[in-house]
Amino acid sequence: MVFSSLVFMFIYLPVVLAVYYLVPVKWRNLWLFIVNLVFYGWGEPVYILLMMLSILINYISGIIVGANRDTNRKKAKTALIINTVINLALLMFFKYFDFIAENLALIPGLDFIKPLGISLPIGISFYTFQTMSYPIDVYRGDANSQRSFINFGTYVALFPQLIAGPIVRYKDVDDQLEQRDMNLDKFADGIRRFIIGLGKKVLLANNIGILWDAFYATPTAELSTAGAWLGIIAFSFQIYFDFAGYSDMAIGLGKMLGFEFLENFNYPYISKSITEFWRRWHISLGTWFRDYVYIPLGGNRKGLSRQFVNILIVWALTGIWHGASWNFLFWGLYYALLLAIEKAFLLKWLKKAPAVVSHIYTMFLVVIGWTLFAIDDVSTLGSYIGVMFGAGGVGFMSAQVLYYLRSYGPMLIILVIASIPIGKKLFNKLPEKFRSVLVPILIVFVLVIATAYLVDSTYNPFLYFRF
Repeated sequence: MVFSSLVFMFIYLPVVLAVYYLVPVKWRNLWLFIVNLVFYGWGEPVYILLMMLSILINYISGIIVGANRDTNRKKAKTALIINTVINLALLMFFKYFDFIAENLALIPGLDFIKPLGISLPIGISFYTFQTMSYPIDVYRGDANSQRSFINFGTYVALFPQLIAGPIVRYKDVDDQLEQRDMNLDKFADGIRRFIIGLGKKVLLANNIGILWDAFYATPTAELSTAGAWLGIIAFSFQIYFDFAGYSDMAIGLGKMLGFEFLENFNYPYISKSITEFWRRWHISLGTWFRDYVYIPLGGNRKGLSRQFVNILIVWALTGIWHGASWNFLFWGLYYALLLAIEKAFLLKWLKKAPAVVSHIYTMFLVVIGWTLFAIDDVSTLGSYIGVMFGAGGVGFMSAQVLYYLRSYGPMLIILVIASIPIGKKLFNKLPEKFRSVLVPILIVFVLVIATAYLVDSTYNPFLYFRF
């Protein structure tokens, strides 16, 4: 089940909210725990068992770590290490076993390891990182161990952010699991945020995604250079509005239930360096790797050479986290190289350079990065990048590109405007009375148009479900 579906919007969510606000406060977490599992098991009920196993393992680990944190540090650390190994082993098995087996089979003598054809549990990368953060936070003293299994299960399986983030760390919602601030203004704000995210996902991401699909389906020998660039620019907009829209919906749903989740995007396409881009894109993942991997490895405290090694490790893991495919590893290493270069010397130059130069540099490299991310077949990836830089294909321009530019020109302009904060700034300058009337009208308009689109269209992918 996805947020941008009619079943979720008009059946599941109204029922969840109605019961949630009708039952006594002390029963609300139990209700959430139940409906979270229904939401997760909607497509693959068997993986509810995996979810319950993950919850149980981390719940027990958190109690052991918390009980021994101050009295028996060695025992607490041992429990934490065992818990981390189990979590990573589950993730490795379900997400990477077939990939490893397929690649080992290419080595003579190792072809006895056969892929199992395991389907990837939805959201396993997200909820594994969330569950791992819990005993780590307890061990560090950033949170207390959760004694209520229902409360902890509610945190892990909380449906607004379960399958695609943002990655909510335990210490950020520890208190909210016990007591949440719920009022009409917050609920209304949640509805607005959800519908804004719905508009980004359905009206922007889905529509521009059709353009990317058209170019991706075109054999590279028939692509023009302009077509290859237009296609991947379309994907760059699709993945941003797809994921940022879904994060907006998650944050909005959280507000409806009384939770406050941290922001996950902050206009990344206005960045003037790769370093800045990754402070604005998928913020929850970046801070997770920073706090639980980069800093424990030593961060930037042990000299520049060690910092480069740490960056390499973090970004190799970031790439592989996104998927069991070589292109994701290449994508992670690509950003490790760019960030290392910026740390070494380039960032100082970019800060002194004209803003337009820094911005063009950043967006050029980001778009190339999305090419590595979008195309998982290595041979197709190489051919596509070759066409982008004039190798192969049918030349620079084609009738296909001119047709799509005419068809999608207005949409591309809307996407550019929507990806920068100028619209928000201009809107906030309007008189308060005017905004108070205009906002409800716009929200209702977006909801009606998005609903009509969902009724009429079968194209409603969500790119981050595969992670």
